Order: sequence, then C-alpha cells, then structure tokens
Amino acid sequence: MRKILFASILILLAIQVKAQSVADYISAPFPTYMTAAPDGKAVAWVFNDKGERNVFYAKAPNYEAKKLTEYKGDIGVDLGPVVFSPDGKTLLFVRGNGRNSAGQPANPAQLQENTDKKIYSLDLESGESRWFSPGTSPVFSPNGEQVAYLIGGSVYLKAASDTTDSIKQLFTARGSASMLSFSPDGKYLAFVSGRGDHSFVGLWDLEKKQLTYPEASLDFDSYPAWSPDGKKLAYLRIPNILNLLPFTSIKEANPWSIRVLDLASMKAEEVWKADPGRGSVMVDDLPAIGERLWWTPNGSLVFPWEKNNWMQLYAVNPKTKEVRHLTPGEGQVEWVQNSFTKNELLVTHNIGNIDRRQVSRLDLSTFELELLSDPQTINWAPVRIENGLAWFQSDWNQPGWPMIQSYGKKKMLAESYFPANFPKTLSKPEPVKIKAKDGFETSAQLFLPANYDPKKKYPAVIFIHGGSRRQMLLGYNYGLYYSHTYGAQQFFASQGYIALTINYRSGIGYGMDFREEENYGAGGASEVRDVLAAADFLAARLDVDPSRIAPWGGSYGGYLTAHALSQAPEKFHVGVDIHGVHNWNNDIPVFAPWYAPEKFPKMAELAFKSSPMAYVDKWVDPVLLIHGDDDRNVLFSESVELAEVLRKQGVEVEQLVFPDEVHAFLLHQNWVKAFDATYQFITKYSLAK
Repeated sequence: MRKILFASILILLAIQVKAQSVADYISAPFPTYMTAAPDGKAVAWVFNDKGERNVFYAKAPNYEAKKLTEYKGDIGVDLGPVVFSPDGKTLLFVRGNGRNSAGQPANPAQLQENTDKKIYSLDLESGESRWFSPGTSPVFSPNGEQVAYLIGGSVYLKAASDTTDSIKQLFTARGSASMLSFSPDGKYLAFVSGRGDHSFVGLWDLEKKQLTYPEASLDFDSYPAWSPDGKKLAYLRIPNILNLLPFTSIKEANPWSIRVLDLASMKAEEVWKADPGRGSVMVDDLPAIGERLWWTPNGSLVFPWEKNNWMQLYAVNPKTKEVRHLTPGEGQVEWVQNSFTKNELLVTHNIGNIDRRQVSRLDLSTFELELLSDPQTINWAPVRIENGLAWFQSDWNQPGWPMIQSYGKKKMLAESYFPANFPKTLSKPEPVKIKAKDGFETSAQLFLPANYDPKKKYPAVIFIHGGSRRQMLLGYNYGLYYSHTYGAQQFFASQGYIALTINYRSGIGYGMDFREEENYGAGGASEVRDVLAAADFLAARLDVDPSRIAPWGGSYGGYLTAHALSQAPEKFHVGVDIHGVHNWNNDIPVFAPWYAPEKFPKMAELAFKSSPMAYVDKWVDPVLLIHGDDDRNVLFSESVELAEVLRKQGVEVEQLVFPDEVHAFLLHQNWVKAFDATYQFITKYSLAK
C-alpha cells in the first residue's frame, strides 16, 4: 500500500512539475495565413506546432480539418503564405527563409540543404504537392493558368500547370518590384518599382509584352488597386520625406494623395488629397497588410486616413470627390480583408475595445459597420466563407486558434490539435493606467500570482514589448512573438511573481498622438519615462517587494530594458535584454541605408544621447544578454559591444547566443530556451535578495 501511495505521489508531483514548465504556456500550435477559397467553400491556414510548420485545410459542409503537408520537426524553416487558385482546386504556398545582407538564407538548425524560399503547388483533389519554383509572393492570373511571382525583386511568370524546373523572368527592369496585381481581364500586370527615394507604378502588357510607367513621379507611387471592371487603376502618391531618421516622431509632412489612372487614355488624375497637418503622413504600420485601397461596386474608393488621430477608413467618390467617414469612434483599423462576395470588407480593429481586437463587416453599398465577433475575446484574420466566417480567436486563457461559424454555428477548427497539457489555470490580466513624471499616461496589464495573498510581498517583472509599433493585449497576442511573451508572463505569475506588461508611448493601439509622441526613440527616448513609471507603480504597491523588480524585453524592449538598467539602477536589481539596440547610430543604417552618423552630426548626437550607451557608466545590475547572430533587425554587434563595456565596469553579464538564428526566432526550442533562461536568471537574483 505504501509503495502504491508513494508511486501516486510521484506521479502527481511529475504532473505538477510538467504543468509548471514555461514550455507549456507556449505549447499550442500557432495559426497564421488564414485564407479562403474564391467560392467561399474551403479555408486553409498554417499551423506552427512547436516549430513544426504545416498547411491545414477544411472544406464545406463539415469543415473537418486536414493536414495537407507532412513537414517534420522543429527545423527552423518558415512556411507561408498560402494562395488558392481561382477554381479553388490548387494551393500555392511558400516555404523557406529570407536572406541576410550577404545573400545567405537563415538556417538556425544547421540543415545541410538549401533553406531559401521556394514556391510549392498542392493539388487539393489528390493531396499531392510538388516544387513549383524558387521565389516569393505568388499571384494567380484571373483565369488561373499562370502565376506571377518574385525572385530577388524581379518578376517571373510560369504556367500553373508547368511541372518542369524551368523559370523565366517576365521582363527586365531597374528597381525592386513588389505588390504584383493582375488586371481583372488578365491583360496587364501592375507592380511597384522601388527606386530608393521614389517608386513608380508599372504596367506590363502581357499581350504586347510591353513595359510602361504611365505616370512616373518624384514620389512613392504604390499600392495599386484595379477597379472591378479593370478600366481604372488607383494608387497612392506619397511624397518622400528627406533625411527622416527612423524611430523618431513624425506628425506632419507634404500630404499624400490618391490618383486614378484611366487605362484607355493612360492619363491619371488626383481624386483625393490629405489635408495639411494631422493625417498628412501615410504611416507604414497601419493598416498592417499589403493593400491601402479598395474599390466598391459603385466605383467609390475606400482608404485609411489618420485625420482624427486614429487610423480609420474613409470613402471617396472619384467623380464627385465627396468623402465619407466609415469607422468613427475611439480606436484604430489594423487589417482590412476583401470578401469573395465583393460587396463587403472585413475589418479588424480596436474601436470601442482598445485592448483587444474585433472583427466587423463593412457593407460597401450602405457603408454600415456590423460587429461580427465576441467583444470579450481577441479576433483577427477574418475570411468570408459561404454562409459564414472563419477567423483566428484568442482570450486571456487560450492562445490564438482558427474558428469557423457556418449557418450560425461556431466551432474550433482542428480542435484535436490543441495540447491536452495546456495549463488550465491562468492569471486574468487586469488593465491598469500608469502616469509618468511628465504627465504622460500609458496602459498596462497586471498579472497577479497564483494563490495571491495581498498580505505578501512578491517579486515583480516588467515585460517591455518590441517594435515599438506593437500593442500587448488583454490576452494571447495575434503575433507569434508576443503570443509567446504573453505566455512567458503567465508563467512568471504561476511561479509567484507579480507580472506587469506595459504599452509605452510610441506603440500602436492608442492613436497617432500616442504613437508619434514627441522625443521618442532616437529623438529623445522619452518612453524610458514610462518604464521608470512602471517600476514606481509596482514599488508603491503593498504587495510588491520594491527591491525585487526586474525588467525584461526583446528588440525595442531590450533597448528599453538596457535604458532602465543604465538610467535607474536603484529601481531594479537584475534584467534580461533580448536582442536590444544599445547605440542608435550603429543600428539605424539597417533601416535607413542613407544614414551615416558622420554626415549628420546633430542627428548623431541626439541619437547617441537617446541610446543606453550614453548612460552605461551608471549600470551596476546583472544582466542576461540573449541574441541570435544572424539577426537582420538588430546587429549582433550591439550585444557584443555592450558586453565588453559592462565587463570592464565589473557588471555581471551572462549570455545566451543562438548561432545562425534570426530576430524572431525560427526554432521553437530557442523560444523555450530564451524564456527558461530569462526566468532562471531573474529568479536567481530575486531569491538572493
């Protein structure tokens, strides 16, 4: 009996230990690239199941999920997007990794094979997939017979039925091509030709085999959108902003405009122009997809504009120039998706629900906006299906998952793939407000520890997101990086920490004035005040031990962690800096090749004063540096140089380096290692206090 009892106790202990692994909180497959068949009778998406990426498919009437590919293991090879053929019988998908500046595709698993991006064709009737071509961004012609795609900024064309290894460049042109779009009749292929400080909208006539740039300009002409009848092509004209330092505030510029090209005359006219002042800048971040213009069936154009402080949708009648505001309220539009019905747009936003995401239907005939999602959950990536909708949904206690609603009935897709050992008890985040010493107010989420006792004093962690154009939500995030970090915060709470996640100024979700707050980033690092205010907020709580507060974050969050430890070491006792920027003058050229500090001494001086390296002599707290050495966003040398300086000062530096890993880790095991190391490092010093 004693042996049986002892064995039972061991089993219970094993289960308990397993449930307390940080890996469990990020164990659910993460869904991306939801897409629907042109007739609305099937959907496809990609699941990243602990690093094992595969294409999934479900069709009417039962929508039973089926795994279409059989790629095995956590091997660090990306997959997606997926594209349906016009007849819905074929799927194209892209598999492989992007190249670094040396032309090398990422390969963190050290695979002895080519990991470059390739396009594959998958027959949905037979289930067989085949190699199609190297390349990215595949687009079917309207009749489905041809596929246009990109290889290294050049345009290629291949018959969809071609099973050979042959590839052929469609035309020769200067610049880097992007945004491919066939005209509805298939006669033209529109594209954007990037030329550095300007870009053209180009047209390739597939019958005449002729390349033209109908209206070349000094500006960035981009986002081409064909009218339903194919007789007109709309696009944006965005003036260049000379010597604009990335990661600095920009609220005004020469106003952008919408132009419409008449294909018969090959002449264009301006149909709308932004007002000077607020809304005159077309930001890169919102809406967060490759389109910015949508035609309505009656010939109006829907477009995003930030006139009222929020990125929202408007419509203009090209003939009368009448403008209508379509999505009023407090909140931003983040994604816009076309529908196969042609009479609606599916809009993802946070209007009226600032710390979540909602899906609404915009009727293109009446311009009425109808909420389709549950306001208590986080929803994104909607696609219209016949008699229903498919989308991704998450909540505070469940990661993002594909959902479907058909004939009024809602269910999880591929429910059997959800891990049985996923933690059942999580901490429901509480929204809080934090005010910095300069009076600026930010939002945050507070996670209380398991078995919370208000009479105890707990250690605390502050998670700082990257971007900075990001927003942490009241639940698992819609992006894999921040879905994982939300899970890591939940793990901290489960282990007896009070965990705070801060949405500092310069992030998205709270309007232009919040995002473009003066002096942020390389223009003054004003958002450091928000992080220090978060520390003060925690220290003032009766349930927090003010001597045990630790910041941690990645990318921009690593940058702010380094700032916190260097500017206010008295507020913290330890920190974890994951691929953070430490000297703007080193990393800004990654995003702005024109920038050389010696050519812009005033910019360089301010950028350095806005960097953690300007305050590093005050740094005394131990730090863990985590970085992949094939990072294409933040130079690996940023961590190398910081470690050298801190070691000379006698600061304790620990390190975790991932060979050949990129910024957003491709290997799931590296996420687990990074979060486990973060927890272990912070806990070691928290227990020592």
